[in-house]
Amino acid sequence: MSKSFLDLPFELEENKHGYNQTLYKNILDVVNPKILKKQNRLKKWEYGYNSDYDFIVISKTGQIGQIIEIQNLRIALPATNEPFKRSKEKAEQYWEKAEYPKELNRIKTRFDWQEYPVDFKEKWFDYIDEEFRKREEGYWFYNKGIATYITGTHYMYLQWSKIDIGAPDYREANRLFYIFWEACKADNRCYGMCYLKNRRSGFSFMSSAELVNQATISSDARFGILSKSGSDAKKMFTDKVVPISVNYPFFFKPIQDGMDRPKTELAYRVPASKLTRRKLESNEQLRELDGLDTTIDWKNTGDNSYDGEKLKLLAHDESGKWERPDNILNNWRVTKTTLRLGSRIVGKCMMGSTSNALDKGGNNFKKLYYNSDVTKRNRNGQTSSGLYSLFVPMEWNYEGFMDIYGSPVFIREKDSIKGVDGYDITTGVIEHWQNEVEGLKSDQDSLNEYYRQFPRTEQHAFRDESKQSLFNLTRIYQQIDYNEEFNNIANTTKGKFIWENGIKDTKVTFLPDQNGRFTISWVPDKKNQNQVIIKNQVKYPGNEHLGAFGCDSYDISGTVDGKGSNGALHGLTKFSMEDAPPNHFFLEYISRPQTAEIFFEDVLMACVFYGMPILCENNKPRLLYYLKRRGYRGFSMNRPDKIWNKLSTTEKEIGGIPNSSQDIKQAHAAAIESYIEEYVGLNNEEYGDMYLQKTLEDWSRFDINNRTKHDASISSGLAIMACNKNKYRPVADIKRKPIYLGFKRYDNDGSISKIIK
Repeated sequence: MSKSFLDLPFELEENKHGYNQTLYKNILDVVNPKILKKQNRLKKWEYGYNSDYDFIVISKTGQIGQIIEIQNLRIALPATNEPFKRSKEKAEQYWEKAEYPKELNRIKTRFDWQEYPVDFKEKWFDYIDEEFRKREEGYWFYNKGIATYITGTHYMYLQWSKIDIGAPDYREANRLFYIFWEACKADNRCYGMCYLKNRRSGFSFMSSAELVNQATISSDARFGILSKSGSDAKKMFTDKVVPISVNYPFFFKPIQDGMDRPKTELAYRVPASKLTRRKLESNEQLRELDGLDTTIDWKNTGDNSYDGEKLKLLAHDESGKWERPDNILNNWRVTKTTLRLGSRIVGKCMMGSTSNALDKGGNNFKKLYYNSDVTKRNRNGQTSSGLYSLFVPMEWNYEGFMDIYGSPVFIREKDSIKGVDGYDITTGVIEHWQNEVEGLKSDQDSLNEYYRQFPRTEQHAFRDESKQSLFNLTRIYQQIDYNEEFNNIANTTKGKFIWENGIKDTKVTFLPDQNGRFTISWVPDKKNQNQVIIKNQVKYPGNEHLGAFGCDSYDISGTVDGKGSNGALHGLTKFSMEDAPPNHFFLEYISRPQTAEIFFEDVLMACVFYGMPILCENNKPRLLYYLKRRGYRGFSMNRPDKIWNKLSTTEKEIGGIPNSSQDIKQAHAAAIESYIEEYVGLNNEEYGDMYLQKTLEDWSRFDINNRTKHDASISSGLAIMACNKNKYRPVADIKRKPIYLGFKRYDNDGSISKIIK
């Protein structure tokens, strides 16, 4: 029994000494084996989304094989079908472009083909039919002993598309890309893909190849191109789309109108026939021709570029680089309507890009990318954008580090490896990337640009420029990189808090849970858990000396738009003599449960478990009233910048601190800034122990003039203020008056002292 290509990444994981990233996984036991066998025998599996099993069938043969998951999208692949074997030796089995028969190479058009004798045509009918079948159904071949499937679109790209280097090379990352894209095409809920890529990944050529591939088999259809500028779109059209079309074999090439190498529109339609005097005199019979009446063109960049059009496919290149006044979000809202008739999706968008800095178009693309998460769908089964997001880390698609089997060389090997480009690979791509990063650490903006161009994580891809942040982005990114490099997952645990035996106001227990709303990095010893002191029937925290919480709450369970801000809770330790890491953020909670009461209870349980007080903003007071009503007013801290007699009646009743005061805002931002300078990033050749990535990322984007979007920053800043409340204690304005003690004063000039009156 031959191995599947799906075994390959796991082999890489085992053989590359420490590299364990995989881009997809094999899903087992989705379909009952008996049902699978019966359906395959009857060829009953239909191309498209299968709601019974929640996967997308990309097979066009009626038979399916393995089911895989790529970025949370489940895809059913075709059943294995006699893979081509280049050689009997596994080491000699890899993709190789088949040579085009010389006899056919001489034929340039279908008109030339018509002139050849019947016996010649019959000789090549099977070859041509087989190429059409591969185009439709895809292609199987052995790659180092592994039966490997590529889609028909991928086959057309590899076998028949001409790019700047000649023929494209085979890459595992591109196979993944095309499988994902085929699923986007097959799924009637999907408008296409939003591909977050690294530079020089080949997307422009791959999307150009797909334009030509689809346009040459579609009738009465329109295909479009957009890029970060009109000149870029034109260049993609003239330098990529047109050469691919020109170099297609005659049997794939429809009748074309106009110039062979047009500048604005590629038209697959019958040209107008000119009636000449010679034709009239000879009574020449005009041949009836069939044309597709299909066009490919490009548009200048703008929010309304294809407004009012009906498109079958839009290649959307460099979408993360649309700068003001152009806006990719506005453009997509308009463009989306060109791909549908009513509720029915009739076209697809192939979108891909690296990201600019956030204020140079990157932020809009970031929103679009995360709005394309397949795990977050509306009741119609669609993502917020309608697209499906895909990210492939740079190490999977970096030029110069691909072996002849299309697999990345992640880690340095003992011996050099022959690359697909013919050059020897002497180092691993990860080591190469790390060396580049190390060389740029003294220039944070250059480092961030490198991260955006060649990201290993989604966070790298959306790195911002350091000059745009209120806080020290250098330190923040140092910490983020450190956490990612050393796998901070090992330092944090996801989970939830529950009341013991389900009885409220008793003891609280923490349960690890991958789907839990809490992320924690430290818990106190058993003796310091659930330390609650009761005075006059009011509960007080018993571990105030250990640390405190900060909280950004919300009052309304639901919102009109279904979004609303998240509730946020952060826990921070103080310096103490107890066995606790000092000045350490140990808890992060950024979520919006279905009801506000669930959030309040989560906050309460965290406070009880750790036995620490909490400082909240009192402009949204429901949480504070909730704590008071439950008997936990002692946990709610008063604002530290005022003495008790200066508090308002409401502040005395429930505690909390207002967010309207400019002084409070400045103090809050200064608290975060001070903490970052002391405890985040590289300091005295040691890295900080701040492992909460969401909070670090929120700090990097914090805007003091628009605080509502930064729940994590508000909450964490309040935790810092709570742990350092003495810094904000008001100093009494004491007026000093001279005190008369009754002593006489004397003038000692001369021989006799005199009393000074």
